[in-house]
Amino acid sequence: MNNKLAFYMHAGSGNHGCEAIVDSLVRMLFGQTGTEGDPAESSVITLMTNSAQEDEQYLPQDVKNHLEIREEQHIEQHFADHVLYYVYRKITRDRESFLRYRLRPLCEKGSRPELAVSIGGDNYCYPSMVEDLMLANSMLKRQGTKTMLLGCSIEPDLLTKWDGRKKLIADMNRYDRIVARESITFQALLDAGIPEDKVILCPDPAFTLPVDESALPEGFQCGNTVGINLSPMIEDYAKDKSIALQSYETLIGHILATTDMDVVLIPHVVWDRNNDRIPLGKLYENWQEEPRVRMLDDLPAEKIKGVIANCRFFIGARTHATIAAYSTLIPTLVIGYSVKARGIARDLFGTEENYVLPVQTLTDPQQLIQAWDWLLRHEDEMHYTLAGSVSKCRKLAMENGTEIRKMLS
Repeated sequence: MNNKLAFYMHAGSGNHGCEAIVDSLVRMLFGQTGTEGDPAESSVITLMTNSAQEDEQYLPQDVKNHLEIREEQHIEQHFADHVLYYVYRKITRDRESFLRYRLRPLCEKGSRPELAVSIGGDNYCYPSMVEDLMLANSMLKRQGTKTMLLGCSIEPDLLTKWDGRKKLIADMNRYDRIVARESITFQALLDAGIPEDKVILCPDPAFTLPVDESALPEGFQCGNTVGINLSPMIEDYAKDKSIALQSYETLIGHILATTDMDVVLIPHVVWDRNNDRIPLGKLYENWQEEPRVRMLDDLPAEKIKGVIANCRFFIGARTHATIAAYSTLIPTLVIGYSVKARGIARDLFGTEENYVLPVQTLTDPQQLIQAWDWLLRHEDEMHYTLAGSVSKCRKLAMENGTEIRKMLS
């Protein structure tokens, strides 16, 4: 590879889903998940990241050995640069200039990669992030770099009803390759006119993330614990901002009263600006004297997956927390807020009904109790279904690495 490949739009490993994608892709490309890979020590991937400190802290050393970690330039932290670029953009109307500043290591002559892979593909779910994604793609293509959008999920309405849909469709056509991670997005892209030879359907690479059980808490009740994840983001989508927390509180009480199962609260994103530990901490305040309820410490993605793999059930909001559960055959209920949850569940089970509870429809805590009761009744059925579908999913997910290699050949 020899620095021909770069990953960009990586928000940092304080989001352990972002970490899981980098970890899984590197292992695919360098043969650490059973593929042939490219073991050449001189081959490295440039990882453009929002936080080098987070990646150094969380990514395993055998993964970091194949990375050159470069932090994005944060223009908002440099007042003089910010003013100069703002004036320059006003005068020239060069809207890509901020992205050239931000991703400078990918733009300098002599260090431009042959292929840049946008690994924050689900960012297209959020309209506020779309402009920067489009500008980065345009800028990289203009300098002669091939671009690939990997692991993407896109709300179909953005391609059909959003005011900026024409620009978004033009942006999709600009990529040399698009890897959709679930069938709803895949079909929406085809329906929007994206050529069939440009877009493929391939599961999220994190389905192949290794399981590290070395951080199981002392006294953990393996096989009889309910893992619970709650994201502050679901408040942004709920009609009643307090309903999610109320529903989770009611559910934990119900589990403790009607079963002998323990409960473990599992954060999966720990950024100050978007921190699962805040809503989970509020939950834990109600149960901190209860020995059957515990709060998991912050851990790297592989170790979080090791804890989730030893649960009996999982209820979660973060996509990659639920992927960790699915891929270890744990019956899972997703408290979803976007196409990601619906599409992944549909591909695994044939339907999202009963497997995803959209937070937009959550109005009464009893809805979560009813969803939990359904999960409990269908535990064995879910095990059998996951055992078949996840095996195929892991094999298909390896195609993420294959597609990158094709683009570099």
